[in-house]
Amino acid sequence: MDKIEHIGIAVKDLEKSNQLFALLFGEKHYKIEEVASEGVKTSFFKTGSNKIELLEATKPESPIAKFIEKKGEGIHHIAFAVNDIKAEIKRLVKEGFTVLNETPKKGADNKLVAFLHPKTTNGVLIELCQEIDNTIQ
Repeated sequence: MDKIEHIGIAVKDLEKSNQLFALLFGEKHYKIEEVASEGVKTSFFKTGSNKIELLEATKPESPIAKFIEKKGEGIHHIAFAVNDIKAEIKRLVKEGFTVLNETPKKGADNKLVAFLHPKTTNGVLIELCQEIDNTIQ
């Protein structure tokens, strides 16, 4: 894993949260994107070299809706940049981690993504991210 790619925060209202985080960071989000397959609408902020992703559910059965119902708004996941997501998934499975999707899928911000089950990472949902442009498909 190369670096923290972003921190994902589950929110009930993306518009209100965008206003709040714009005040906090002193600048507006740079992108809003919907990932229909996951039932989520995302908004990205940059603060220095770091990124924050806000996530709002677009349907009641989405993972974000279920997360907010169970735990409320807050940190949902930490994403790490990787150069070869398929190799990293194989390595982590070999190390005993449970990968929620062993086949990477298209996520927000032009990334291929895969998640590690929080039961195998001390309660933290971990996302692996790889730029799609760098991927041999």
